[in-house]
Amino acid sequence: MSGTRATEAAASAPAGPGSGSGGRHRLLAALARAVPMPAGAGMARMLVERNLRVYRRGWLLLISGFFEPVFYLFSLGVGLGALVGEVDAGGGRSVPYAVFVAPAMLATSAMNGAVFDSTLNVFFKLKYARLYDSVLSTPLGPRDVAVGEIAWAQTRGAIYAAMFMLVMAAAGLLRSWWALLALPAALLVGLAFAAVGMAATTWMRSWQDFDLLQLVVLPMFLFSATFFPLSTYPPSLQPVVRALPLYHAVELIRGLCLGAIDVGMLGHVGYLLVMGLVGLAVAARRLERLLLS
Repeated sequence: MSGTRATEAAASAPAGPGSGSGGRHRLLAALARAVPMPAGAGMARMLVERNLRVYRRGWLLLISGFFEPVFYLFSLGVGLGALVGEVDAGGGRSVPYAVFVAPAMLATSAMNGAVFDSTLNVFFKLKYARLYDSVLSTPLGPRDVAVGEIAWAQTRGAIYAAMFMLVMAAAGLLRSWWALLALPAALLVGLAFAAVGMAATTWMRSWQDFDLLQLVVLPMFLFSATFFPLSTYPPSLQPVVRALPLYHAVELIRGLCLGAIDVGMLGHVGYLLVMGLVGLAVAARRLERLLLS
């Protein structure tokens, strides 16, 4: 946990005296404007720009969580895949095991970046750095804080996903041009998990409470049809798997990467969109209560 706390401190430190100068400031502002946000959330972009300025010298911290899904891909998808051979990917198509696992790791990359930035980093800023108390002395309000931090966590998840997709392309694991839509899908996955993660963080009381986060994220990672088709689960457990958010993220991105497009993907999109909007509403309401009371 000490390494994690160091990461949070780095992510919440001041940007430095030279951070607002010249072309660098304009570049960071342009990058912040490129982050997708709801209409009317212009002020929240200032928080995104602030996070970009903080990480401009600590980019290794920014991408650190990208490596775990890559290790899973090559240890299980490629190593174990040599023993497994091909698996049923649904719709009567069989694909090599690595091709089946890789889109799930792509969805996991988007989830990891969004969850851990919207939980650990936000908790440090909220409880220890008291960053948001200072933010409220500006024209930004609690809703702007929620939108800005969720958008940043969503962007971090998208960065992980984009880097992982480059690994997939280099390894020859992309089977369809529909895979280009996996990056917009990763943004949606990031929104869903970032919003719920930030909402959950507002109830956290100490670092020990984050053990509960691992208790949720790890089983969901293992049992969301990430490594095995849904049909291999007992019938009594399949409805449970279908209810997991990561399952919908995996199925959406796997369908795009394999070119298996069907109307059922709209259900996955709707699930993740509702999850993100509800999480955003709860996070904004909770921040108002914590910061203004």
